[in-house]
Amino acid sequence: MYLPPQRRGGFGAWLSRRLRAAVLPVLFLGTSGYFVWHAVHGERGLIARDQRQERLQEARAELGRVRSELEAVERRVAGLRGDRLDRDQLDERARQLLNLVDKNEIVVPYEPDRRLF
Repeated sequence: MYLPPQRRGGFGAWLSRRLRAAVLPVLFLGTSGYFVWHAVHGERGLIARDQRQERLQEARAELGRVRSELEAVERRVAGLRGDRLDRDQLDERARQLLNLVDKNEIVVPYEPDRRLF
């Protein structure tokens, strides 16, 4: 005589089977979510990369401004060298340092924050 296999449990066994079947996918999704979150928000994520790119562009712009300022100062210094002395620039600088003016010159005072050099 043939006896069909006995059903064990009922709802508890069904729930246990479902939970065992769901463990691996949930673990995979959790791990994937962790890595995706850090890829976007982490220390070296996409948002941090955009911020680094912005800072790099600002630094390059500042470098360009500083280089142009350096070139202007180097031109002024080159005019004060002995081998090719620019007499007008030397005269202007000497008058400014010694605080002297000629009697026919007009003095235009500058505010402290608007000085030429």
